[in-house]
Amino acid sequence: MIGKDIGEAKAHLEAGRLVAIPTETVYGLAGNALNPEAVADIFKTKQRPSFDPLIVHCDSVEKVKSYVSAFPELAEKLADHFWPGSLTMILPRGEMIHDLVTSGLETVAVRVPNHPLTLSLLEQLDFPVAAPSANPFGYVSPTSAQHVDKNLGHLVPYILDGGECEVGIESTIIGFPEGVPTIYRKGGISIEDIEAVIGKVEVNAHSSSKPSAPGMLDRHYSPGVHMLIGNVAEMLPEYQGKKVATLTLQSAFEGVEKTHQFQLSPKGDLAEAAKNLFRYLRELDVLQPDVILVELVPEKGLGVAINDRLRRAAAK
Repeated sequence: MIGKDIGEAKAHLEAGRLVAIPTETVYGLAGNALNPEAVADIFKTKQRPSFDPLIVHCDSVEKVKSYVSAFPELAEKLADHFWPGSLTMILPRGEMIHDLVTSGLETVAVRVPNHPLTLSLLEQLDFPVAAPSANPFGYVSPTSAQHVDKNLGHLVPYILDGGECEVGIESTIIGFPEGVPTIYRKGGISIEDIEAVIGKVEVNAHSSSKPSAPGMLDRHYSPGVHMLIGNVAEMLPEYQGKKVATLTLQSAFEGVEKTHQFQLSPKGDLAEAAKNLFRYLRELDVLQPDVILVELVPEKGLGVAINDRLRRAAAK
């Protein structure tokens, strides 16, 4: 069921059931982070491997601090600048956080999302929520309540409808191993913006079969159609006679049906491109072309995160 009733969402969560919630990044599949049965239900509903940790969401920095055992100075600076917002921090976990949430790690991923409905919901709860993206594991993340309903509506009793997500790609994840600020996942806040606040950061370029942070697996965000990344104009002749679709920032091509050409931002705006990315991947999946030919966007700002999602969506 889709609706805007915060009270109904609250009642489901308090009863140990799952609720899909809107954030500025993507929709999350939320359960009581302090209830092991609810957390286990998140993994089961998403068909998510238990070694892939979850992100814990609170409505304030003060609440986050009650679920971690340390909050370093760099984390304070980042929270001051970017919370509520599209930044997740990996910090030493507090005693109340169960092994299931962290996949056995001694750290927990935490953030304060920037969406008025969800902030209001979290403010009324006596517990934080664990909330990975509200989609089947490995598939394209949802950026509307309707996306959630299509994939998980039969499994989730309530979907809190907060409209289209403003950012459209997941949060950036940063941790502080040995005190060194390290980006584990590129996302809705650019590396340049983070470095403007705390100085130089390390970037973890490697995905993992046992990730130390959420969202680090090689293949992820994938439609059910083969995707190829490269120079689309050069690739097109190889696929003459095939049902081809294209996904680019601005480019258009002769010989490809207009309804099969997806421009992330005709004006070249990377924020607009990020917002459209997952919606277009879903629409391409519905079209079921023989192949999707993809061009990367400029590798700067949000383009770094967009290209990360495109590469993983296209991974074999």
